[in-house]
Amino acid sequence: MSDEMAKEPLKNQEAGIPDFDWDSYAENQTYDSNQLKELEQVYDQTLSTIAENEVVEGTVVGITKREVFVNIGYKSEGVISINEFRYNPDLKVGDKVEVYVESPEDKKGQLVLSHKKARVLRSWERVNEAFDKGEIIKGYIKCRTKGGMIVDVFGIEAFLPGSQIDVKPIRDYDVFVGKVMEFKVVKINHEYKNVVVSHKALIEEELEQQKKEIIAKLEKGQVLEGTVKNITSYGVFIDLGGVDGLIHITDLSWGRVNHPEEVVQLDQKLNVVILDFDDDKKRIALGLKQLTPHPWDSLDPNLKVGDKVKGKVVVLADYGAFIEIAPGVEGLIHVSEMSWSQHLRSAQEFLKVGDEVEAVILTLDREERKMSLGIKQLKPDPWTTIEEKYPVNSKHKARVRNFTSFGIFVELEEGVDGLIHISDLSWTKKIKHPAEFTNIGDEIEVVVLEIDKENRRLSLGHKQLEENPWDVFETIFSVDSVHEGTIVEIFDKGAVVALPYGVEGFATPKHLVKEDGTTAKVDEKLPFKVLEFNKNAKRIIVSHSRTFEDEKKAVEEKAEKKSKSSAQKVVKKLNSSIEKTTLGDISELQALKSELEANQKKSDSESAE
Repeated sequence: MSDEMAKEPLKNQEAGIPDFDWDSYAENQTYDSNQLKELEQVYDQTLSTIAENEVVEGTVVGITKREVFVNIGYKSEGVISINEFRYNPDLKVGDKVEVYVESPEDKKGQLVLSHKKARVLRSWERVNEAFDKGEIIKGYIKCRTKGGMIVDVFGIEAFLPGSQIDVKPIRDYDVFVGKVMEFKVVKINHEYKNVVVSHKALIEEELEQQKKEIIAKLEKGQVLEGTVKNITSYGVFIDLGGVDGLIHITDLSWGRVNHPEEVVQLDQKLNVVILDFDDDKKRIALGLKQLTPHPWDSLDPNLKVGDKVKGKVVVLADYGAFIEIAPGVEGLIHVSEMSWSQHLRSAQEFLKVGDEVEAVILTLDREERKMSLGIKQLKPDPWTTIEEKYPVNSKHKARVRNFTSFGIFVELEEGVDGLIHISDLSWTKKIKHPAEFTNIGDEIEVVVLEIDKENRRLSLGHKQLEENPWDVFETIFSVDSVHEGTIVEIFDKGAVVALPYGVEGFATPKHLVKEDGTTAKVDEKLPFKVLEFNKNAKRIIVSHSRTFEDEKKAVEEKAEKKSKSSAQKVVKKLNSSIEKTTLGDISELQALKSELEANQKKSDSESAE
């Protein structure tokens, strides 16, 4: 039966049934060719005419976890990856979206669309429009970058500065990555096509109205609740609900505060009092410590001058240390009250921050809330018993503290200083500067020479530890005595000569001339004659020239004396026989007499020199 039916169309065709569409018949369609053409025309009118590389609007007709189906009125729907819509997590079926037609159909006959390319083509136009109109737009925060974030806006990578994310300082930028937020376009660089967006601008607009309402109600002395917004080294910024105020570090606590973090924490809620604000109420000064009573008001009323107190060093300066004896109650120990010593020193040599100390109250002013303290008063003043402990002529050991051009300052004990004058360092050596004799920090033996209790001064000596050798030198270096010496220094006015027993003498330039007429030089060892010895001034004047000149004069004087004696005998003889002389003899004798007198005057003159 089936075979016959299969052959039936062929038979009918062969039978000559004209224009019968066997294909339509097989598909149970009974339209003729004219009807089919009409139906095709109607169907074509329901489809959009699209072209490649064109941006058109479509409707979302389906959404899966991976894909979005968009109908643009074409014979088939386009499929777009859902990643292209991650900037818009609220996408739903029925939403209108712009798409870019990449191809009417791919190898599978599928319409190829791209929403990302459509956004890029229209993005610059939309960004400029949003900037001009102040429009609020959505963007997807892609990642962090230096100084802020990168935001996907209409397919363009815009920059979101860190300061424009929120009105509050951002401590963790990473929490914003992957979020979709609303923004305003705040800046466009057309030359480089850079776009800057801000989320903070949206918040500020909302807060501006709140701020006006809060500022209008502000009054001095008003107590408000706020939140710690930011902490700096100089104070704390408090958010009063849209308006910021500053608590200066000095208004956080009655006690010393090194850093505000010691008192408050970020995001902490606390009550503050309004201390002051400017006429425009843009700067608001707040206080925290003012909400608690002043510590000086609760200070022990029985505390008085002379009492001992204990406290901790909270601040150090060169001039002294501030001691906190109770929270918010401080006293100053001036550096001069730290030791009986009168040396100029800094407080850092005695104390350091954090030290627990005991002190004596020197002054106390409750009205001015000031207190001065001292720690040297805990020990007796060494100058009250100075005469018993350091009597005149007593010997002691001291430490070299300082040099001056005229002497050495030494310390016998803390608070007891003395001066060794440069002339009291040595009996024999002429010291130009104390540094030639000792070093700072060295220990030196001294003798107390004089006590000035009123001015707290001691005159000390070092050479007095030994007997005065000049008493002995007086017998050794007597005038006209000759000693071997070495020239150690030569200058314009003369030379210093090292003599035996460590004594130094002085010779003028004319006394440095040697027998051959040359002048003696440094390091030459020569005999010197003592011309002058002054024990009080410790001065010895010597001469090398006189050692050989005096010998020569002695010989000449001896010869002159002998010659004079002979002449006198001749004159006497002549005088005795003068009556027998002739006039010629008398004239000869007169000439001889004149010659003898001239020689005598010359000899006297040389002796005087």
